[in-house]
Amino acid sequence: MRVDLATSFEEALRIKAERSDVVPVAGGTDLLVHWPDAHALQERDWLDLSALTELSHIHFEPDTVVLGALATYWDVIQDQRFRALPLLPAAAATVGSLQIQTRGTWAGNIANASPAADGVPALMVYDAEVQLASTSGRRSVPLADFYHGYKQLEARPEELIESIRVPLRPHDFENFTKVGSRAAQAITKVGMAVAHSAAGWRIVANSMAPTVRRCRTLERLVESGGTVDSPDGLLSAIRADVNPIDDIRSTAAYRERVFSRLLYQTLLPACSSFS
Repeated sequence: MRVDLATSFEEALRIKAERSDVVPVAGGTDLLVHWPDAHALQERDWLDLSALTELSHIHFEPDTVVLGALATYWDVIQDQRFRALPLLPAAAATVGSLQIQTRGTWAGNIANASPAADGVPALMVYDAEVQLASTSGRRSVPLADFYHGYKQLEARPEELIESIRVPLRPHDFENFTKVGSRAAQAITKVGMAVAHSAAGWRIVANSMAPTVRRCRTLERLVESGGTVDSPDGLLSAIRADVNPIDDIRSTAAYRERVFSRLLYQTLLPACSSFS
């Protein structure tokens, strides 16, 4: 096993350009869970970004919040400015223990690409964009378009996440819900984030598909003002957007049933067409 400890982001980009198969690591919270039994991981080459304080910034601009790639969940929980984006601290508070929250990064939650990620739905529902960098330049990708399939990312082999940009806009409705085996330190069985602004409705599901997924069919249904008189009235749109599976934590039937009821009860007070 080889570990490169980058001393600057530009050095990290050079290393990634020279050896695109090197795996970036920062908080390492998910990596260490699997480490004792995952021998293939121990044979990989790693790029340690944890010393790059230049990536730990949080900047509030007039219409955008910029989270550096090393910004942690605890950074957001502690920062009162995030009252403007309340679903971010709400989601951060559900991630593991205090120790995990102080080490785990928002960018790592994105790059790890777990379908059950808790930070990703809160970012995605706010139309966050991922800022990618390489030695050849920088580009921005909407988080909603960042996943092509399970553990399949839009990022190119030579790219690293530099920051996350979240629009600052007024919302008149926001909700984050996580269903797990217990209130803390549990992986999501069913999760969702919902928000409404001048940009329209945003509905995001996690643990309901191979990736965290924005539910555009559901969004169109809600935007249209179509009548929905029970959770079952959402099932057709849910099935168009996600495809839950049976696994060790839940069954597909359970996930679909719980998600439809959660979403119906969440939207009932906010949508006049729901009854």
